[in-house]
Amino acid sequence: MAFLKPDFFERDVLTVAHDLIGVELEWQGCSGIIVETEAYAVEGDAACHTASRPSAREFVANQPPGTAYVYLNYGMYWLFNLLVKGGAQDGLVLIRALEPRRGIGQMQERRCKLKPQELCSGPGKLGKALGITGEHHGTIMAGRGKPASCGLRVASKTPRVITDIRVGISQAVDFPWRFLAADHPHVSVPHGKVRLP
Repeated sequence: MAFLKPDFFERDVLTVAHDLIGVELEWQGCSGIIVETEAYAVEGDAACHTASRPSAREFVANQPPGTAYVYLNYGMYWLFNLLVKGGAQDGLVLIRALEPRRGIGQMQERRCKLKPQELCSGPGKLGKALGITGEHHGTIMAGRGKPASCGLRVASKTPRVITDIRVGISQAVDFPWRFLAADHPHVSVPHGKVRLP
């Protein structure tokens, strides 16, 4: 299947977060089907990094759509996001969970876990399983400049997508901006099970 092009990310951040479900994320010999995302809007979303971090606003302004925004969460976990800009609403899409496809042995070694459902069922787990670090911040994932070993392949089939509130945030907690493949065993938190702070 073909790789996604930059224009995929030149749309509204909610549309992109929805449409990434079913896309295959390839990363340096490993891959997985995206089964859970969260959208964060540049404007009007207190939970987005752009609300409090000048560096995030600079990243959005200066990087092309489809660029990886990678940051360290709780000083422990590298989280992988994709920049969306040029549509109705700019933002960042957090890739929350994958169904592993290729490189499963490498993922198991990095995660010290054997069960496929435990490898990438959360953004921190996903980052560790794929070997993503802060060095990968700014990696172009679509179009010119994309590394040969990374990319996002067009979905071969589109699962049914449902929405829910986002996980682990303390602001804008009621936005239904988490997108999940319905009834999928690899998501981080099942539909309807997020605990509000």
